[in-house]
Amino acid sequence: MDLFMRVTPSAAPAEVARPAPDRIISGDPVHTTWNAEERGGLYCGIWESTPGKWRIAYDEWEYCRILSGRSVITDENGAEHRIGPGDSFILRPGFRGSWEVIETTRKDYVIVL
Repeated sequence: MDLFMRVTPSAAPAEVARPAPDRIISGDPVHTTWNAEERGGLYCGIWESTPGKWRIAYDEWEYCRILSGRSVITDENGAEHRIGPGDSFILRPGFRGSWEVIETTRKDYVIVL
């Protein structure tokens, strides 16, 4: 096992997906994920989405840092969190709301189950 790994899109094959149809609020967002590591409840890599809006519900911890693009995360109480390049944040288990990609957004992430 290599003890050092750069987290770049070239580090892993791209996985392309869309939100489940019942979660989409608007648009046709396409998600591309490059999972650099998946081990024992830990996931990390790079994720990108094209514009659109969908409902989100977190059962896990996720740390994110926005690399490019602009998005709005809105919690279930209506509080909007505008995020862009350089912004870092944590979504905790139990977070419910929506994610709207305004400009194609790329983030690096670490998820812990």
